[in-house]
Amino acid sequence: MKKILLLSDTHSHIDENILKYVKLADEVWHAGDIGDLKVTDAIKKLKPLKAVYGNIDDAKARAEYPEHNRFMCEDVDVWITHIGGYPPRYNNRVREKLKQNPPRLFICGHSHILKVMPDKKLNVLHMNPGAVGIHGFHKVRTMLRFTIDGKKIDKLEVIEFQRK
Repeated sequence: MKKILLLSDTHSHIDENILKYVKLADEVWHAGDIGDLKVTDAIKKLKPLKAVYGNIDDAKARAEYPEHNRFMCEDVDVWITHIGGYPPRYNNRVREKLKQNPPRLFICGHSHILKVMPDKKLNVLHMNPGAVGIHGFHKVRTMLRFTIDGKKIDKLEVIEFQRK
């Protein structure tokens, strides 16, 4: 069983409130718009990190992280990208690949809107953790944590912080 902390759209912001949850996870996944790499460096000092770059990320972040990160966690096929859309309105960049070879868990960021929803047609669980950074239009900063045990995605929890 793996305890996952999922975050996105940090926009260069990292603080002790976020790091407290990082310490409780087995792995941290970042769905893009990292901003300053000090964010991912702080996370990597504590836990293994899987991340993708987002549309605001500079050449350094793009050199360190891919646009798409597809991997297995336990027995769950995971695909993380920053701009992915929502079921059934996926972004043009991913739509055909999703239809041809859907993962079990599809994660994206970008919208700053937390959503977890099934795509029953493709048998995909879609997650967007919202935005945990302090820049953007969102009123509440959010992250997700959950477990993956074999094929089971379980114990989903929303973590909320007030904007500063």
